[in-house]
Amino acid sequence: MTMVGMPKGPRLPVLGALVGPGRNPLWLFSRFARDYGDVTFFKLGGEHCYLLNHPQLIRDVLVTHQNNFTKSRGLERAKKLLGEGLLTSEAPVHLRQRRLLQPAFHRDRIAGYAQVMSDNAARMRQRWQDGAAFDVSKEMMRVTLAIVGKTLFDTDVESDADEVGGAVTDVLESFWLNLLPGADFLEKLPIPKLRRAQAARRRLDRLIYTMIADRRASGRDHGDLLSTLVAAQDEEGTGGLSDEQIRDEAMTLLLAGHETTANALSWTWYLLSQNREAEARLHEELDRVIGGRVAVMADVPNLPYTERVITESMRLYPPAWVVGRRAIADCTIGEYNVPARSILFMSPFVVQRDARFFAEPLCFSPERWTPEFKAALPKFAYFPFGGGARQCIGEHFAWMELLLVLASAAQRWRLRLVPNHPVVPQPLITLRAKHGIKMTAHARRMQ
Repeated sequence: MTMVGMPKGPRLPVLGALVGPGRNPLWLFSRFARDYGDVTFFKLGGEHCYLLNHPQLIRDVLVTHQNNFTKSRGLERAKKLLGEGLLTSEAPVHLRQRRLLQPAFHRDRIAGYAQVMSDNAARMRQRWQDGAAFDVSKEMMRVTLAIVGKTLFDTDVESDADEVGGAVTDVLESFWLNLLPGADFLEKLPIPKLRRAQAARRRLDRLIYTMIADRRASGRDHGDLLSTLVAAQDEEGTGGLSDEQIRDEAMTLLLAGHETTANALSWTWYLLSQNREAEARLHEELDRVIGGRVAVMADVPNLPYTERVITESMRLYPPAWVVGRRAIADCTIGEYNVPARSILFMSPFVVQRDARFFAEPLCFSPERWTPEFKAALPKFAYFPFGGGARQCIGEHFAWMELLLVLASAAQRWRLRLVPNHPVVPQPLITLRAKHGIKMTAHARRMQ
């Protein structure tokens, strides 16, 4: 196919600079955008890849021509853990799954979840001790896991938080190895990181299959997502979902439903600790609106600055740092012809730090998010939840959870980074902190 103005890009090593030891995809993608503009071409592991760095081009892929794209290699490999769940499946299976799951995320249902979110936030902030140091990443994983377990599966999984957290970490840390050519062969070798990931998948499977078996045995409708899945019939009405099908959906929502939210909260605590003026303004709003109690759903409309803090945090540290799509057929992106099977990357981490759309893009400034600024911002200059038909189904759930957990805990506590603790973003499937975020809790008094 004749290319129209083949986009420029770097020459990478055969296996690709993104997956080599010590490589930093965040830095590389940022450099690509800086050096090559809105479209960068590069080869990665034998694949033809493009990095798109403009909202209109991203919109073309995620919305305008979304039917010409499937999930890319990263989520193809994620099927090892998630199976054919909502995150990894393709049309028309994806559409049927989304219709099945959508009622669990209806606004009215989310309103019912709010009390669970508030209750768990209350228990968390009560557990903290003045002057105690802890890894805030683990604390946020624990509270978000408890919330998703209770709201979607009516199950107490908080007691399994350490096991689940360790298993998820083991799986995620094998992410880049799984993207290498010949990854299926590598899994047969005694590579410690891959062995740990395999054992972790088995531990997570045991947890999910136990929940399914218990629910089938009880025969009772708990009014939650798991009950919906157990009771579901196929489109012909001839049979229900298999345990494996339920497992895939449950695994996807259990992990995606707590991992990303926990990361967003962890980065928010870090940013607040480094920006005292924003933290002081947040505390002023919380003292005025909720006083000494726990935040509840009715408070949400009265916490605009709290919402801006979270919005700005996800601008700088989006939990889903990259979105990938594979072209089904030849297509045109901007002025370039893109061959079938090419992979197109779109990075919220990169675009949301672009000075064309955000003044002083590296500064944490919740004040920027005025209604006027939001109205003028191009649609895909900010897209932490993706877009198009595959936009995150749990977006409203996540926003409610983020607001209630942060407001409830920050009203009582301020967190300070432990001196000399390294905070290094680690781009896996989600954007984690490589060494965790160790912070010290300091009790505060209402002003």
